[in-house]
Amino acid sequence: MNTYMALVDVRDTVQNVQELASVWGEIRNEIHDLDGTLTDAYAVLGEHDYLLLFEAPDHDRALQISLVVERRGLDMQTMELIPVDRFGELVDDI
Repeated sequence: MNTYMALVDVRDTVQNVQELASVWGEIRNEIHDLDGTLTDAYAVLGEHDYLLLFEAPDHDRALQISLVVERRGLDMQTMELIPVDRFGELVDDI
């Protein structure tokens, strides 16, 4: 499984932020249905509204997960994370 992070922003089309706070369980289930795992979710004070950490088997599933979340009126900027130990191994090969 690959690990991804997503910076998430609420679109203007979301009318009720309280309702948005209650859908994280549904989002977690939809991610699970795509063979992914939502490992952590944080509300962020700052430039973005949320930070999501999730695992997906590949880039295709990560894209599908992003689209599932975006259907909820959220914009996602998704990035793959590389563990520092793995990064060190990749750099050593150069």
